[in-house]
Formats: sequence, structure tokens, C-alpha cells
Amino acid sequence: MAGFSTAVTGLKASSTMLDVAGNNIANSSTTGFKASRTEFGDIYATAVVGAGSSNIAGSGVTVTDIAQDFSAGTIEFTNNNLDLAINGSGFFQLDDGQGSVTYTRAGAFELDKNGYIVSKTGKYLQGYGLDEDGNRLPIGNLAVTQKESPPKATESIDLSFNIDSREDPTELLTPYDKDEPASFTYTTTVRSYDSLGNEHTIKFNFVEQRPQKEVHRLAYDGTSTFTLSGVSIDATAFDPTAADSRDAAPDGAQRIGADALAALQDTDPRIFDVEYDDADGQLRVIFKSDSTEYGELSSSLEYVPSTSTTQAVSWTASNEQQYFALTDTLTGAAANISIAGVPIQIDPGTDTLTAEDIANAIIAKRSTIIQANPDIENISYDANVGSNGSLVVTYKSDAGDVSDRVLALSQDSTVFTGTADATTGIIAPDAKIDGDNSYQGVYRAYSYLNNEEALDMGKAKDPGEASGTEVGPVIIKFDPSNGLLVSVNGKEVTPGAPVPKLTIYGADPADPDTEITLDLEGSTQFASASIVKSQLQDGYTKGDLIGVTFSSTGEMVASFSNGQNQSLGVVAVATFENQSGLQPSGDTEWSATLTSGDAILNPPGTGLNGTLRSAALESSNVDLSAELVKLIEGQRNFQANSKTLETLNTVTQTILQI
Repeated sequence: MAGFSTAVTGLKASSTMLDVAGNNIANSSTTGFKASRTEFGDIYATAVVGAGSSNIAGSGVTVTDIAQDFSAGTIEFTNNNLDLAINGSGFFQLDDGQGSVTYTRAGAFELDKNGYIVSKTGKYLQGYGLDEDGNRLPIGNLAVTQKESPPKATESIDLSFNIDSREDPTELLTPYDKDEPASFTYTTTVRSYDSLGNEHTIKFNFVEQRPQKEVHRLAYDGTSTFTLSGVSIDATAFDPTAADSRDAAPDGAQRIGADALAALQDTDPRIFDVEYDDADGQLRVIFKSDSTEYGELSSSLEYVPSTSTTQAVSWTASNEQQYFALTDTLTGAAANISIAGVPIQIDPGTDTLTAEDIANAIIAKRSTIIQANPDIENISYDANVGSNGSLVVTYKSDAGDVSDRVLALSQDSTVFTGTADATTGIIAPDAKIDGDNSYQGVYRAYSYLNNEEALDMGKAKDPGEASGTEVGPVIIKFDPSNGLLVSVNGKEVTPGAPVPKLTIYGADPADPDTEITLDLEGSTQFASASIVKSQLQDGYTKGDLIGVTFSSTGEMVASFSNGQNQSLGVVAVATFENQSGLQPSGDTEWSATLTSGDAILNPPGTGLNGTLRSAALESSNVDLSAELVKLIEGQRNFQANSKTLETLNTVTQTILQI
């Protein structure tokens, strides 16, 4: 009877089913394990063509396949960064170092004594190495070859700050002293590193320019030719009869001619004016208010020795002052004048008023004049200017160079000696000192290594000297109307373009050739507290390896104790055209076969590849409930096939008893 053989095939198939279910249950906690299922097929005997009947009994059952379920298991997180899980399709590729390549979903890796990333069975995880430029190299054993991070000298500093515009520069102590906090407006310190990894500090001091012009006094005989900031100047530049001559200063000093001044300012933009006083044999070189304490003056002339009353280098107010010569006396009828739009009547009555009396009568209206004209700061009398003295109108320093618009005088007035314009009635000042408000929003920036050694920040050498840079301050300018940067070291800030950068020299004691780029992008001068808004530098000290992490794209990143990270490689993920054709090889690994096709390797997250999860492991995808049900089914099938054998045996015994 063929039934005996049929029943035996059923017993074998049921046993296989129980074996597969038992294996699944046994590996329900195995990392990366994939469950299998038993697939069956019926057996029919093959007959000669045309022989027998189509209604024949089958010959039993056979196990056609033990198919694997490659669906993803649950991802569980761990505390080990070398535990890896693939979130999606793909396998890790392993190499045993002897030519055998396998694939796994079990990502419990560790470092061996040589720094290679290996599985628990000692096989090497495969991936792409990286060259110095970050380009991928051919696939090989992934390893942590960098055990320390070498130091890097600081080469770039990004510093953004706000300086309080409400600070009063007139309260600063002069001259500037790096060790006297009251002599600078704001200070901040940035950490830096030299090429050996030694830590240093770079201190920046910012000094707001005062409403003062710097005066350099030089000894001059009034006849010889001399050089100033490298420009040759002779005595004819001070000839009051020359075509380009200018009015004398209020104290009688002759100002340099307009052409000579223009040529001088082209070479040295710091210069505001040059005056020669033949009474004391002094040449006065006046710097603009934005250039106070900004470098030295180069000249072939010698500085006048300092005395108790006169200093070789001193400061004078940057306010505009206009001088109006007064008549010697005023008698008889009252004089009607108008100063800055304020009508004033000066009535001598029966008295005779002197020039000083006239000035005092006008000064008595000072509050009214200033209230009507906010640009005016003061009105005073100076007995030393003009033969009878002069009325002095002083403008506020921030008004700068104002027009000649002070006095409107009636035609019958005899208060001032100047002649009024026939149409407007306005009298031009007899002498004046031009105002200069170029100091507004301007700061001198100094830098020091470890608060000791002054650094070269790219300040150009003083005009008249050799080209190049030197130790000293650089000029930083803000727009006083909106508080934004407008100029850095003489280079204008173009809206929408990067802010010009400064270069700091000599801040690396270990390597004098190191240059540091300083970027002040985002710095402002607003009416709020002076603060550092952002600060960043790119140097660091030597660091030791403290750990390895992986990104979702498979990038292996080494972390060092100095805070630096370095990409060491990229994990390779293998996919197959037919992953069901993979052959299990133990240790939760599979081998490629002709049925599966060759592995296709790419980084995680590319194409259909899954992404990588660090500090995570993929659990087994076994469903214990389903497997227990399969045990019951297998047991039932086994018992049923056993019943078939028992029945056939009974029938056989009956036949034998006939």
C-alpha cells in the first residue's frame, strides 16, 4: 500500500514544521534574527503518457521551501554608539579577513585592539574610507585610525558686538592707556590657540573718538622747504597774496593754501588743516577729530619742546566757532540787529557802550538765541580777536562745518564792523574755525596678546613712511544715524556685501607666520548695553579620542576631548535583487548565492537603502503568538499522519487474517 509512504511524508513534513517553529521560538530574542516559515507541496507519481488514469491518489507531501521573512524587527535603543540598526532595507557587509563575505542585520559592533569595527564574531564591518578632502575611498574594513586630534592654530575669529551709543567719549581719560579702563569705551576678550595648542587670549579695546582735534606743533622759520607726511612744502604755501590763499585763523596764524592742503590731504587723510604762526615760529598741523591718537606725524621739522603752557601735541575742540568783530563804541540811537533769527535792540541811552558792553547785551539774550537755534552751543566775547574784540558764536560739535548764516543786521546798525549783504542783510564772520564732526560713530580698535603685547591689526604705516602695516589701532566707523558699520580700517562697508575683514599678525608665538582673520560682521552701535552678540574662533588644542558616533547617512564620526569631530568613513549597506535567495550561514548572517544575486553596495539613505540608527539594535521579527499556534498545528498534523499509519496497519493485519 502506498498509503504507508504517504503517511511517512506527512510525518516528516510535520516534523520539519515543528523544527522551524522551534527554531523561530529559540531565536525570538536574537538580535537581527529573521523568522522562517515552512512551505509545503503535494507529491504525485509521474506516469507514462497515455497510461493509467488521471484519478490517482497522491504520494504525500514534501517541504518545498523554508522561506525567510525579511520584514524589519523592532528597533530598540541602547547606550552604545557602536550598536547600529538599519531603518529600512539592506544588510551590513562583514569580511572575516580570509575572503569570506557575509551579510547581517545584527549591528552589535565593537572596536578591536587595532581600532577596527568588528562584529561579535570578530568579522570586519565594511565601508568607505575617506581621504583628507572627504572623498570616498574603495570599500574596506572600517577602522578608527585617528586616536588623537592634533592642535590647530586660530586662523579665523568672528566677533559681533554692540557698543552703547549713549557712552560719552568726553568722559574718557586721555591719553589712551591699555591698563586704564577709564580710557577706553568697551573691551572684550577672545580665546585663541597657537600652532602647538597653547591657549592664549586676544583682548580688544575700543576707544570712541572725542569731539577734539589733535594739534601737532612743529618749529618752523617761515622760509625753508620742509616735508610733511612725505609731501614737500615751501613757504609760498602760506603766502596770503597767492591765488589759493585762505583767510587767516582767528589768532592771526596764516593757513596753508587750498591747493597745498588738498595735495597734503590726498597723501594723509588725517590732516584737517595746517597753520603757520610767525609770532612764535610754530607750524600747527591739525588732525581731523576721527584721527585723534591715530598714528604719528612724519615731518622733517622738529616738534616744539613742551612747556607749561604749550604742549608739542595737544587737543582742541572740534566745534565750529565764528568771530564777528565789534565796533569800538556805540552811542546815540538804539541799534536793531538780528542774531540767528532773534531780534535784539541795543540802546545806549545817554551812555557810551564799549565793545564788551555791546557783547554783554547780546549775551544776555543767549538763552533765547540757543532755544531758537539748537545747533548753537554758546555765545561769548573774545577780547583778543579783532581790534575791539569779537562776538564768538560756538556751534555744537555734532553740527560739524556749518554755513555762514549767523547774523542778520539792519543797514543802519553800527554794532559790527563787517559789511552786511545788501540783499539778505547777513554779515559773514570776520574769522572762523571750521567745525569737524567726523568723530561721530568712530572708534579706535586696539588688540593685545594676553593683554601684554600689542598686535598688528593691519593699520597702514603713517603717511611718509614705507608701505606696509604696523602695530597700532585701526579705525572702525558706524553710521551715527542707524548704528550700522560703514567702514573698517578705511574700507567701506557696501550694503548687501560681506563686511571687510581685518588681519591680525603676530598672535601665534609658536609660528610668527600665522595670520588671523577678524570678521566684525553684525557689530553695531545702538543705544543699548555694550555686549558681545556672538563670538567664534576656529583654533583648538590637542584632543584625545573619546567616542565614535554614526549619522543617519552612515558617516562614522570620531569625537575628541578638544571638542572636534572628524569623519573617518561611511558604512556600506548591501541590497540584493532577490534577498529571499540569501543562504543562512549562522551567527545571524547570510551568504550571497546565485539565486540572490551579487550585493549592491551604497551608503545608507541612498536609493532604496534604509537609514542608519546609532546606539540602536534591531530585534528579532519573530511573532511568538504565531509560532505557538504553529506548534499546535504541527502537533495536530503529526498526530493525524500517525493515525493514517495506524489505520493502514490495522487494515494490513485484517488482510493477513483472511
